[in-house]
Amino acid sequence: MKTPTTIADIPTPALVLDAAALQRNIDRMAKFYSNSACKLRPHFKAHKTPEIARRQLAAGSCTGLTCATVAEAELVAGFCDDILIANEVIGSDKVSRVAEVADRGVDIKVAIDSMDGLTQLAEAARNRGVEVGVVVDINVGMPRCGVAPEAAMDLAGKAAQTAGVKLRGLMGYEGHAVGIPERDKREHVAKIAMERLFLAAASLRDESLPCEIVSAGGTGTYDITGRIDGITEIQAGSYALMDTAYAKLDIPFEHAFWVLGTVLSRPTPTLCVLDSGHKSCTEDHGNPDVRDIPGASVLFLSDEHASIMLPADSKIAVNDRIQLVPSHTDPTVNLHDVIYVLDGDKVTDVWPISARGYAEQRRHG
Repeated sequence: MKTPTTIADIPTPALVLDAAALQRNIDRMAKFYSNSACKLRPHFKAHKTPEIARRQLAAGSCTGLTCATVAEAELVAGFCDDILIANEVIGSDKVSRVAEVADRGVDIKVAIDSMDGLTQLAEAARNRGVEVGVVVDINVGMPRCGVAPEAAMDLAGKAAQTAGVKLRGLMGYEGHAVGIPERDKREHVAKIAMERLFLAAASLRDESLPCEIVSAGGTGTYDITGRIDGITEIQAGSYALMDTAYAKLDIPFEHAFWVLGTVLSRPTPTLCVLDSGHKSCTEDHGNPDVRDIPGASVLFLSDEHASIMLPADSKIAVNDRIQLVPSHTDPTVNLHDVIYVLDGDKVTDVWPISARGYAEQRRHG
């Protein structure tokens, strides 16, 4: 297929990116951490795009990259030698692949919250003749993964005594705090969460166990958690592209990407229908916003269609292009194969979203 030269040539539905806005977001975050003891470990899962990750690393203030899956870690290992998989890795195939990444000379670390996870990872590392780093995942208040702070010492102690792995520290994600709109409440909840993480860190240090890494944070708490003494790195990701959920907060990042759709129908004066439904734009954080059409809003998303309410005097016509502002970055990006890079209406590049989907299924497809 011929590479589009203008936005009018892009086959829709599609993701489009303002490269200048992206770079401004990256530079703002890098500057924030430039003189800080705490550094940034950008979360690759937010965009799954190597070209964006390379720009984040090049901007500085980074310790490395955060990944959500083994497949993401395998991909970024080609250009980053310091990776944290901020998730538990379970299963013989997956832990073996982690060991393979370590064998490539990458400083890879994996979150653990069970003896099963620790044992599987250690065995794979020993079989490969390598050592894999581990961080104990602490439940700091979000009902997801992680051990209670008072249980951290037991798991960390076992990790420190297990051949094949090296205890590196702790992580805890205050995901229940990052999206709270009110700044004072967000700070309060985040700080309580970090107290739980520091309780676990103190227990390790009291027993002279390694705790060089204390990893936390996200885009919504980058300037809260990232300013708490003792936190060594922040796993922010959505700041690079931004979505409407994070745009409700008092953070200085701008929208840099949109879902581009084509008007298929204008059945009434107050309605038009795009070809960009929820197969191209998720709605788990609410409907997307309509860009640059005052008074327009998304009525609902169907599989293939977005129904848009318009002012009655709108001149929108069939074949026009409309951009939607996603409410949630990560899963929207995961629906697309590429992102079209724009300078105004000109397409300057097409970047593969190389880590989208599940590589494990492609390996067996």
